[in-house]
Amino acid sequence: MDKKLTLSLDGTIIESAKTYAKSNNTSLSKLIEAYLAILTKRKKNATNITPLVESLSGVISLDKDFDVKDAYSDYLIEKYK
Repeated sequence: MDKKLTLSLDGTIIESAKTYAKSNNTSLSKLIEAYLAILTKRKKNATNITPLVESLSGVISLDKDFDVKDAYSDYLIEKYK
């Protein structure tokens, strides 16, 4: 059930937020609702690792000088030749 909420914010922030919301095809209310939902979402317990994932841990070893960003860039360059 939707309820009304009155906020007092700086005018320039409101105008910037309205412009952002419009450029992303959403309403300011939905934008704020999404932000608050993310902000208040409970963090999942990181210790719940499945046995399969646990068994895969450490399977791949990479060189110390391996750069993930460079490898991904090389992959994309090769893919879109």
